[in-house]
Amino acid sequence: MKIDYVELASSDIGATRDFLASAFGWGFVDYGPEYQAFADAGIDGGIDGTGTRAPGAPLVILKTDDLEAAEKKVREAGGTITAPIFTFPGGRRFHFREPGGNEMAVWSES
Repeated sequence: MKIDYVELASSDIGATRDFLASAFGWGFVDYGPEYQAFADAGIDGGIDGTGTRAPGAPLVILKTDDLEAAEKKVREAGGTITAPIFTFPGGRRFHFREPGGNEMAVWSES
């Protein structure tokens, strides 16, 4: 698996979007009031304004073709599932914490 997506949590999605647009010239794809995807940022990513994660470290998201197998490997390697597999527009994903404390996620297309 390789890094496929980077997600920033924001307590003020509009302010984060406006800052990134002004400072770096990024565009955005609107997925509603709680999510904006990056455009022209050099890597796929987005801003999560749902409030489910505190702003701070970005969420690194890996991509796989077999989500269930990836979840099994994460568990076997000592990772702790923090959000079981769920669906979102465009696919499914789960979140986990690796033994050093970093939260990451894995996704697959629908």
